[in-house]
Amino acid sequence: MNTAFPGLLHDSGKDEQQPVFAEPWEAHAFAIAVKLSEKGLLKWSEWTDALAEEIKEAKDQGNPDFGNTYYQFWLSALETILLKKNILKKSDLKSMMEQWRRAYLSTPHGNPVKLVKYK
Repeated sequence: MNTAFPGLLHDSGKDEQQPVFAEPWEAHAFAIAVKLSEKGLLKWSEWTDALAEEIKEAKDQGNPDFGNTYYQFWLSALETILLKKNILKKSDLKSMMEQWRRAYLSTPHGNPVKLVKYK
């Protein structure tokens, strides 16, 4: 099995194990939330409340869940709680998103996307 995180597998109930994370960014979002909690920058209960709210809002808006949206909610909840707690500034978030967009658009197909520098 080809996975960027071979130690992160779960039993799918079949004869094979499946990766816990479909993409590396999902594992990164998970790790960021865990680390912020460990450092005391957010309580785990705050985090779970923010994640539950993201999922509820999507459901209330009729957004379908195709099984691949969970970590998108995770990331959105992270952004929301970090902005709310003033750990992250909206201008910094927008700047970083734009830097990633530019890097993505200028990276040849098949090559890893890399940021040259961050402010």
